[in-house]
Amino acid sequence: MSYKQKILAVIVGSLFLSVGINFFLVPFELLDGGIIGIGLIINYLVGLKAGLAIIMLSIPVFILAWVYNRVYFFNSLHGMLFSSFTIDLLFPYHESFTTFVEFTAITSSIMGGIFVGIGIGIMLRFETSTGGTDLIAQFLSEKTHINVGVMIFIIDAIVIGAGGMLLSQDTFLLSALTITFVGLATSLCTLKFSRE
Repeated sequence: MSYKQKILAVIVGSLFLSVGINFFLVPFELLDGGIIGIGLIINYLVGLKAGLAIIMLSIPVFILAWVYNRVYFFNSLHGMLFSSFTIDLLFPYHESFTTFVEFTAITSSIMGGIFVGIGIGIMLRFETSTGGTDLIAQFLSEKTHINVGVMIFIIDAIVIGAGGMLLSQDTFLLSALTITFVGLATSLCTLKFSRE
């Protein structure tokens, strides 16, 4: 796989991910799972930029990747940095988007999940990722031979469950719907990848 393909996958995947987060999840304070979800919780609670929080939270995972598998480290570092930058870059535009396009909370959670899942799936398909729990999911998928999208769904469910204490019941259920569609979209995008 060429370096140019990986760069393109990082750019396109990050744009899908950032659109899903900023234009569909943020307006309703919904969560994705994993480190992205934790970054969103921090953003909602204290106002720290989600992308910056994701970078900070990813440091321990990248230290583990450096020690155990430097291929994963190098394949994911660019994806994590660029996607975090893109999330923060597009954040100011979420209010403008929701002014012109109105979705119900359910539609927004589904669309957000699809966009985020496609973004993650594109990067994983080209052997890169956003790092964080995606990186952990890659490790676990390799060891267990379970599709990486399914592994991401399991990890995301754990984060949403923990985050549920900070959310209303409606928001919790909508976030659960979001990660379901993230898992489905990621699984579809990585189906061939998981068979190789």
